[in-house]
Amino acid sequence: MAHNATTQKVIEIVRKKGMLRPRELDRHGIPRVYLSRLCERGLLQRINRGLYTLPEAEQTEHHTLAEACKRVPNGVLCLLSALRFHQITTQAPFEIWLALKGTTWHPKIDRPRIRFVRFSGPAFDTGIDRYKIEGVSIKVYNPAKTVADCFKYRNKIGLDVAIEALRECRRDSKCTNDELWEYAKVCRVSKVMKPYMEAMV
Repeated sequence: MAHNATTQKVIEIVRKKGMLRPRELDRHGIPRVYLSRLCERGLLQRINRGLYTLPEAEQTEHHTLAEACKRVPNGVLCLLSALRFHQITTQAPFEIWLALKGTTWHPKIDRPRIRFVRFSGPAFDTGIDRYKIEGVSIKVYNPAKTVADCFKYRNKIGLDVAIEALRECRRDSKCTNDELWEYAKVCRVSKVMKPYMEAMV
C-alpha cells in the first residue's frame, strides 16, 4: 500500500512541476530509485540525463527552453533566446543563451546546447519576467532589457542583430522608449544606443 502511495506521490510531483530532477525527490523523503522503477513500468519517461517527465506530457515549441531552465534554475534566458521567445527576431539560435550571475557555478550539460553569459549586479537582477512552460518556471529578460543586452554584447551576437532587435521591438510596440532608456542606463549602453534610437523616431 505504501509502495502504491509513493508511486502516486512521485507522479503528482512530476505532474505539478512538468519536469523533475532526481534531487527534487529528496525533500519529500522519496528514494531516487523510484524514478527508474517508474520508467520501467512506463509511468515516467527519462527525456535527458537527470530529467524526467510524464509519458503523456505535451511538448510545446519552447520545450528546449523549459528543459534548459529546469537544468539550470538560476539562469535567465537572454540575448538571442530572449529575442526568439518574445518574437522580436526571425533568427532561430541553435543554442540556448542563459545569463548567470557573476561566477555562479553551472552544471556541465550536453543537451540541450547552452551558451552561458555572465551578467553582474543590476544588469543581472533587473528586467526579469517569469513564465510557465510545460509546468516549468522559467525566467527571461523582458523585451526592453533584451534589446539593451544585445547592444552591450554586440561583439558576441553582432551589431546588426542588436539594431534589428531595436527596430522590431519598437515597430511591434513590445516596449516604450522610456523602458529602452531605463535599461540602456542599467547596461551602460546609452551612448551606443542613442544614435540608433534617434534615427528611428
